[in-house]
Amino acid sequence: MQWRAGTILEELRRWPGAVEYTVALEGDEAPSVRALAYTAMVGEPRVRERVLLNASALLKGLGTGGLAFVVARPEQLPPDPPDGPGHIVKARYTPMQQVLLAVDEQDSPHHGDLTVAEDLGGMPVVVADLHSALPAVLAGIRLTRPDARVAYVMTDGGALPSAFSRAVAGLAAAGWLSATITVGQAFGGDHEAVTTHTGLLAARHVVAADVAVVVQGPGNVGTGTRWGYSGVACADVLHAAEVLGGRGIASLRVSGADPRERHRGISHHSRTAYGRALLTPADVPVTALPDAALDALVREQLADLVADARARLTPVEVSPGGLLEALADSPVGLSTMGRDLAEDPAPFLEAAAAGSHAAAISGRP
Repeated sequence: MQWRAGTILEELRRWPGAVEYTVALEGDEAPSVRALAYTAMVGEPRVRERVLLNASALLKGLGTGGLAFVVARPEQLPPDPPDGPGHIVKARYTPMQQVLLAVDEQDSPHHGDLTVAEDLGGMPVVVADLHSALPAVLAGIRLTRPDARVAYVMTDGGALPSAFSRAVAGLAAAGWLSATITVGQAFGGDHEAVTTHTGLLAARHVVAADVAVVVQGPGNVGTGTRWGYSGVACADVLHAAEVLGGRGIASLRVSGADPRERHRGISHHSRTAYGRALLTPADVPVTALPDAALDALVREQLADLVADARARLTPVEVSPGGLLEALADSPVGLSTMGRDLAEDPAPFLEAAAAGSHAAAISGRP
């Protein structure tokens, strides 16, 4: 952990749960940096206030996490939160651990319901590798069923605070999300849950969702190896959906512009998670892509994936009609690995296809 101290120069922008500032560093070559404060953890620092920062990701030049975070305000402690129920600790045994009320714990008003809840009743559960797929999945859901109630279940494979995601804030403000449930060590959603299983059950029995979308927070971790990436947990989520009587839908990670061969067409991340790690059945939606050569490659790779997978994968053809228009209407910007909808439409189209299929089968017995 690399610490820095600095003084806040200006507020850049804010969204629920977070404020971004420009901070002038003390005794450092860089004159100023971008820094994020999570208001539930440190309150809202003021202009000209001195703050202490964790600058590790910034100094490493990382992508999604490439900014500093406000860790402490030496001259101003944030107020204590109101007294209330809850004893579940997240970010456990770190200096920034949070004590929260989980939807499934004894103090929760929903504890009784979740004590007896055992089944999702066939609720579609869409699983995707990258956080950037979330608005695209939702666009597909809304295209097919505009009135669907959608719960976002945020796992802890990427960012832990849900407030880090401006996309979640924008989707919720636009009414595209009924609720966010943060599970595992992730925190800050409308509801907290201890496990992915209770997060899914809460989506069904507390939020009354028609569809659950399960994706890690921003900041996918990858090492360029077959198994060393956080998205391999997609298989675990599909296992949970199957155990609980949900309908697992595997959203493909696809690219037509990624310079890395292992991510062209269907990414090796999807091929590993769904082909090697997955042990339970799942639907795999696919739609026609505007690039004919890329479309042919994806279909060839999908045929190989289905043939070689350890679990039964069922390809589902989704009409491309309206998908691009639905994506263009997203209330938040679409960007994956630095590329937008115009530069690389394939990942968003395939994610939207997964959402459209989920909406089409939602409510079916």
